Amino acid sequence: MIRPILRMGDPLLLRPAAPVPAFDTPPLHRLIEDMVDTMRAVGGVGLAAPQIGVELRLVIFGFQHSDRYPDAEAVPETILINPELTPVGEVLEEDWEGCLSVPGMRGLVPRYRDLLYRGFDPFGAVIERRVSGFHARVVQHECDHLDGILYPMRIRDLSCFGFSDALFAEGSLPPEE
Repeated sequence: MIRPILRMGDPLLLRPAAPVPAFDTPPLHRLIEDMVDTMRAVGGVGLAAPQIGVELRLVIFGFQHSDRYPDAEAVPETILINPELTPVGEVLEEDWEGCLSVPGMRGLVPRYRDLLYRGFDPFGAVIERRVSGFHARVVQHECDHLDGILYPMRIRDLSCFGFSDALFAEGSLPPEE
């Protein structure tokens, strides 16, 4: 089932999410199915449970090709529950981000280039990966939602935040939908 996506300004997006208490349950599998359906319906590369009003520490992400980020390398489709992120090194990279909860806008956001993330799949099996680049950026972006953080809160220079069609009039990035 495709669920409505909360938009910036909704107070639910600013609350920290609670840990998922149990794995391999029918309600958890239904929630994941709804999240996948919702993310695919809007062409997203990731979605956090709080974005659909569910205050649980659950994110999904991944794609082979993204129209929203045409130059991004593929990211494996992942369901990550109760994630823990550990930066590897201190190198930060700035790049443009958008968000399904902040439609039509993009901002230049600093993120750790290299990251170790750990969490669980829907059945409680451990997932642990060391990643870099766009994969690391997507994980950090989605996991920020679990702590009530939206990407505009991380922008250092607000002159690098605006509507996609105004920022990228030459078409260097596709406008957000």
